[in-house]
Amino acid sequence: MKNFCKITVGVVSLMLLNACIVVRSPPVYYRTAVDTPATLQTEPGQQNTVVANVAPPMPPDEVIGVAPVAGYVWLGGAWFWEGGRHVWHHGYWAEPRVGFLWVPHRWEHVGASWHFRAGHWGRRR
Repeated sequence: MKNFCKITVGVVSLMLLNACIVVRSPPVYYRTAVDTPATLQTEPGQQNTVVANVAPPMPPDEVIGVAPVAGYVWLGGAWFWEGGRHVWHHGYWAEPRVGFLWVPHRWEHVGASWHFRAGHWGRRR
């Protein structure tokens, strides 16, 4: 009977340990301290454009669940430049604006650098 109890406790313990969920945080990409990887610039037609000489990584897969309210719009995640590195910001659901469309965040390759264009609500045409 003692062996049966020990085996039962062991099996239950293994089952509980298998139920643990490990969630990895998104990767963070650092740049060496040798050069200055990004500056905040103002270009014609753009306000506070972030310019980096490090390409953003591929975006991770995002799980898009059901909208919390019917008609909400999914604003996808993007890599932002923070503290000299790319940091992933997850997407989220937002209330749409009447007469506007969401223009997503994007990185543009310009010469040897990368320019971040922040997402915004643009007027419908």
